[in-house]
Parts: sequence; structure tokens; C-alpha cells
Amino acid sequence: MAIRLGSLKEAADVLGITPAAVGQRIRALEDYLGTDLLARGRSGLKPTETLAAALGDLTSGFASLDRAADLLDFGRQAEIHIEADGDWADLWLLPRLDTFRADNPKSDLNINGIGEAPSRKSSPDCRIFYGDPAGGEVLYRDRLLPVASLDNLRRFDPSDRIDGLSGMPFLHLESQRDDQDRPGWPEWVERFGRRTEGAARGVHYRHAGLALEAMRKDVGFLVCGLSLMEADLDAGNFRPIVAMTENLVAPHPYVLQITPRQPMRPQMLRFCEWLLGEVAITARWLEMAGEGPAG
Repeated sequence: MAIRLGSLKEAADVLGITPAAVGQRIRALEDYLGTDLLARGRSGLKPTETLAAALGDLTSGFASLDRAADLLDFGRQAEIHIEADGDWADLWLLPRLDTFRADNPKSDLNINGIGEAPSRKSSPDCRIFYGDPAGGEVLYRDRLLPVASLDNLRRFDPSDRIDGLSGMPFLHLESQRDDQDRPGWPEWVERFGRRTEGAARGVHYRHAGLALEAMRKDVGFLVCGLSLMEADLDAGNFRPIVAMTENLVAPHPYVLQITPRQPMRPQMLRFCEWLLGEVAITARWLEMAGEGPAG
């Protein structure tokens, strides 16, 4: 894996261990064999001459072992391992999982390392992320809208389209990675107005769940994806401060990427079928809320 990816760190990410652990295992193997296996070049790690001579056989051997493991790993037949965007998993997926479990009581789930199925170091069965859809299937594209608790809503003057939000406490969600590009108050104010300055000021949160909890405690106003707030909106914990049409379309969609396996196990087929059915409901709701296509 280190040779394939050219980096101990990238190999560690795939294998689910630390770079130091990868290095220790390689050194232990070199000590056992009595020869160096890896050399560091300008473009990353390279096999030494000794390893290069055996690399073709090793590559085909590991590929055969992978295929055999997929066919014979009966212990995983009931397991579904999911790696997902944290906010999406907590606020969209988990509240819906009871319906899947009711129809599939023998399926054991592990989501981001937590669940009935034990954590494994191998690749997850699927990844669900917010970002570039290349290599995956688009689930839906969220719409972002400013919302407030009922008490805070009384502080807002909807008739003032120029400065109606002046002085209001703003809450912000930080992007987890540089490439995620999640719009917030500055982008919304630039598009729809209602505040002339200070749109970037306020309290910042790393996770949407924490920001929504602050909202329930009347801490401030938040711009957030509608799909992440559906349960709170239905419960009446807070409401949009403007018309639903005054929303921002998320720059990136949520994407499903299935780890290649041959054949796909039955429980994964059932999970994907259930997931796409639930996603279709969310996509239609977003489309109606925004009066335009959201997928």
C-alpha cells in the first residue's frame, strides 16, 4: 500500500492505522528479511531493487487474497460499514435508521467507527460525503436558509429588507476541509441583504449539531442546510426567518460512493435501496421548499 500510494501517511489512512505503525511494520519486515524494501525518491516511496523483482508476484498474490477474503468472509455478511460526513450522519441518517432496522433486523451497522458491527481496518462498504461527485452517485444538493428559535424570531423585523438583521447574533458553521465550501451568513447577506455590515462576526461551530443546540437555547441566528434541520423544523424548535425561497443552493451535493466489491453483498444492496428511497423524499422536499430543482 505504501508503494502503491507513494506515502506512509496515505497508506496509514487507507489501512486505518498511524503512519508510525506503518513504518514500524515495514522495519520489522525488513529486519526479518535482512534487506531494505523501500527507498524514498522525489515522487515518493519506491521499491528497492530487491523488492522490485518480487513486486509483480506480490501484487497479483495480494489481489487473489483480497478476492478470496471477499468471497469467504462469512462473518461480515450481516455487517454494513459506512463512512459518512459527520453532520449528515448525525442529523440526517441516524434519525431515519430505525425504519431500515425494522425491515432488516439482522443487519449490523457501523457508522464512522460506532455501531453494532465491530470496527474493522478494511475499507468501508460505502462512503457518503459532501463534495465533488466524481466517482460517486449524487444523492441530493442541500439548500441553506437562515433560521431562528421562536424567541429570537420576535427580535427580527422582516419588513426591513436593508438592515433588519443589524445587531442580531449570528452563528456560523466552519467547513471541515478547505475543499468543502459551505456557504453561511456572509454569502446569504451578499445575496439577499438585510444587513449592511458584520455578517462574518459571531460564534463559530465545528459541527452542525452543536450549532443547532445553541439555536434551541436562543443563542443566535444560523444559516444551515435544510436537510440537517428537518427534525427541528418539524418539531417547531425554530423557524425560517424569511420565505423558503430565499435560500442558497449548496455548491456541492452529498455523494454516495460504494467500495468496489464483487459481488455486492445482499445487505448492502438492501441498504442502498433504502437509502436512495429516503434520499428521493428529501430531494423532493427540498425542491418544493426552494421552488426549483435541488438534485
